[in-house]
Amino acid sequence: MPLVTSTDMFKKAYNGGYAIGAFNVNNMEIIQGIVEAAKLERSPLILQVSAGARKYANPIYLRKLVEAAIEDSGLPICLHLDHGESYDICVQSIADGFTSVMIDASKHPLSENIRITSEVVKYAHDHGVVVEAELGRLAGVEDDVNVSKEDSSYTDPDQVQEFVSKTGVDSLAIAIGTSHGAYKFKGDPKLRFDILEEVAKRLPGFPIVLHGASSVIPEYVRTINEFGGMMSGAKGVPEDMLRKAASMAVCKINIDSDLRLACTAAIRKHLAENPAHFDPRQYLGPARTLITECVRHKIVNVLGSNDKI
Repeated sequence: MPLVTSTDMFKKAYNGGYAIGAFNVNNMEIIQGIVEAAKLERSPLILQVSAGARKYANPIYLRKLVEAAIEDSGLPICLHLDHGESYDICVQSIADGFTSVMIDASKHPLSENIRITSEVVKYAHDHGVVVEAELGRLAGVEDDVNVSKEDSSYTDPDQVQEFVSKTGVDSLAIAIGTSHGAYKFKGDPKLRFDILEEVAKRLPGFPIVLHGASSVIPEYVRTINEFGGMMSGAKGVPEDMLRKAASMAVCKINIDSDLRLACTAAIRKHLAENPAHFDPRQYLGPARTLITECVRHKIVNVLGSNDKI
């Protein structure tokens, strides 16, 4: 089975009241851990690559690892560029074999966002690739994404019809209160479901995306702190809120920080308990296993995408 786009995934997810997990990948063990979980839960899957991952691992290596995952698992997998910041990076990712790209021109005024996104959509569609764009800006820090609270903004529902109709984009990331990174909120997190509901009314049947949707699983934070970490104040999005969003118009939920926390928690614990170990296989193995547990939990309890293939 070759790499697929997200088109059919999103149609089924929208009609079925669930979401597809888009999990960020950086190396072999992370890919293996995610794919094993999806295989066990019979879930479709989006593996996505950020700008930071492109710099770290080289997109050619990542694509070959994803192709190996498809051959090994038989799963429908979409390879997605996360937060592409320019037309050129989207074009390069398409050349690298990605089947989905995100152009994030949300920092620009609406007219410029529409212009840039339209150019990417035209090129991508000519090459059989689907496009995600963003309207509104999420606060937070993750890889090359760094948006202050002051510069963040909720998505304006009055703009979504114009944006989608003028760009021809295939899915839309909106800002309703989620945030990038592990340190998302000072107080209790609140998602603007009123905005999501209004966007869904304006764009019936259209797939919506949530970024910054890790829950910052407390168990992983406690483990990291127990073995030398200093992560006081880390707080994520409650999983019941994400499940509610997945039952509505949200068809794709991005998850990155929880994978990083699972990986780091397992490695810290293993090395603290086995200080003489120096073989990377000895500490990356437990990290891979905990990532699998994390993703299985997300698929079943947050996304609802289990048994959907």
